[in-house]
Amino acid sequence: MDLGALLTETNPLFVDVALLVGRVTIGVCFMIHAFGKLGWVGNGSLDGFAAWLKDLGVPMPEIQARMAMLSELAGGALLAVGLLTRPACIVLIFTMLVAGIVGHRGAGYLITNDPPGAEYTNNLAVICGMFVLFGPGTFSLDAVFF
Repeated sequence: MDLGALLTETNPLFVDVALLVGRVTIGVCFMIHAFGKLGWVGNGSLDGFAAWLKDLGVPMPEIQARMAMLSELAGGALLAVGLLTRPACIVLIFTMLVAGIVGHRGAGYLITNDPPGAEYTNNLAVICGMFVLFGPGTFSLDAVFF
């Protein structure tokens, strides 16, 4: 067995399976965050999120809260099923960059900091960037329709 090939080569099927698993996992993750903002999971609410944004000095916090929630809900759903994957990921990248810059301002990188740093939002933005570069893969609605 060629060790170099084992360490560096892949199979197109493995790539498509990895993209599917990654898309579904990260897409559902975004949707759960939106559900939290809606008060469906956890102890959050859209009003509480808007109040937090207002405390941060974000203009029009009620509108911004809804925009963030909708981008996570719609973007996450689209990512999970692989429909309009690249545009959805661009919206999610923007949302995560804003969250990291505004919501975690001055907190550093680590999410374990007090207050939590931007580690999680940065990582989600990078993962979405990978889907922009790689695309959704064969097992996606994009592949079916386009």
